[in-house]
Amino acid sequence: MAVGTIVWLGSEVMFFAGLFAIYFTLRSTSPELWQFETEKHNFVFALVNTLILVSSSITCQFGVFAAERLQARSTGWKPSQWGMVEWFFLTYALGAIFVSGQVLEYATLVSEGVTLASNAYGSAFYLTTGFHGIHVTAGLIAFLLVIGRGFAVKNFGHKEATSAIVVSYYWHFVDVVWIGLFLVIYVLK
Repeated sequence: MAVGTIVWLGSEVMFFAGLFAIYFTLRSTSPELWQFETEKHNFVFALVNTLILVSSSITCQFGVFAAERLQARSTGWKPSQWGMVEWFFLTYALGAIFVSGQVLEYATLVSEGVTLASNAYGSAFYLTTGFHGIHVTAGLIAFLLVIGRGFAVKNFGHKEATSAIVVSYYWHFVDVVWIGLFLVIYVLK
């Protein structure tokens, strides 16, 4: 299962490489447009949203550590006693906050006239961040499935732990892609 996921993530790397290529190609043909449109971004908001997503990678990894210990659920209230389920619930919440932040940013930009159809910048921005948002949402669904599996089985074993680990591969990949997007869209302008 893990090897198949890694191979599939390789294809996802190529997909996002294509989106980055589209972004850079359009940017190189319209530098004035990029300068004008990127001024509409709220850098601080995007940075906070990015930190929320990156922190979800940390909580996800704590969930993996618990799964590797074959500890599906909490043995107490302290985070050091949490199991995979609690860590993955927290990861889910952080990921959902990130997606909500992205929706809020979209609404703000649309109100300022930046839409998918407005110009090349809008197309590139919404395609790259939109596909990323779809991938984050898919990761959130995967977390719910793994959490459900943690509740459904009588004995949490290596098979369930492997599922948690595989979902973490995907989640970390999605986080790394966002860091790249954040740097390209909000920092390099």
